[in-house]
Amino acid sequence: MPKFAVILPAAGQSSRFHDKHYKKPFIPLENKAVWLHSAEKFLNRDDVKQVILVISPEDREEFDSKFAANVMILGIEVVEGGKERSDSIANALAKVKDDIDYIAVHDAARPCIANEWIDNVFAAAEKSGAAILAIPIAGTIKRVANGNIEETVPRANLWEAQTPQVFERKLLLDAYAKRGESPATDDAELVERLGKPVTIVEGSPVNLKITTKEDLRLAAHALKALPKPKVLGGLHPFENDDMWR
Repeated sequence: MPKFAVILPAAGQSSRFHDKHYKKPFIPLENKAVWLHSAEKFLNRDDVKQVILVISPEDREEFDSKFAANVMILGIEVVEGGKERSDSIANALAKVKDDIDYIAVHDAARPCIANEWIDNVFAAAEKSGAAILAIPIAGTIKRVANGNIEETVPRANLWEAQTPQVFERKLLLDAYAKRGESPATDDAELVERLGKPVTIVEGSPVNLKITTKEDLRLAAHALKALPKPKVLGGLHPFENDDMWR
C-alpha cells in the first residue's frame, strides 16, 4: 500500500472572514474546530502515515493553549508557516518522512470532504503522479475592471480547483525546489510549470472552502449530508466534543 502524507495549510490571515476572535480554520463548526473536521478525514485512513498542520507563527501561543492536547493525542505534527502560502508548504515539505510515497495538500478550511472523493483523487495520483479535485465552472464568468464588465469569458473547459491536490513525492519536491520568485495560487500550478500533466478528478460543490461567515453556515449544513465516519470499538475518536473545541 502506498504511503501518503497530508499537509493542512492553516497559516493564512483570514482577511475576508471578518472575525476578531477567530481565524477561519480555528472557529468552531458543529462543536469542533474547522481544522479538526479536515484532519479527521485523513487520520482515519490506513494509507495516511503522516499529517502536518501549518499555522502562522503569530498564532502559535494561542493554538498551543487550545489544541496542544489534540495534537499530541492525534499524532499531528505542527509547523510554522512563512510569508506566502508556498513558503508555508515548503516548510511542511521539509518535515515529510523519508518513506512517504505521495503528498496530499488539503486546505484546513475545507472541512466538508468526503472519503469517496479522497479515495478517487488518491487513486488518480497513483496512476498519473499528480491529481487534484476540481469542479466544472457552472456560472457565467465576467472579467471586470473598475466595476464594469470588460468581457464575458467562455466557460468551456474551465474548472475550479479544489483540494486535496495529490502528487508523487519527488514531483512535488522538485516543483517547490524550482518555484523561484513567481507566486502560485496552488500546488498544481507549480507542477504545471515543470511541464508535467495534472489529472482532474471531479469533486463536488459541497467540498467548499470556508472564506466568509456565510460559508461557515453552509458548511454546517453540508457536514450533516456527508456519510458518517466509521465507529471504532463503539466510540468515535472525536465523539467528546468538549475535548475538541
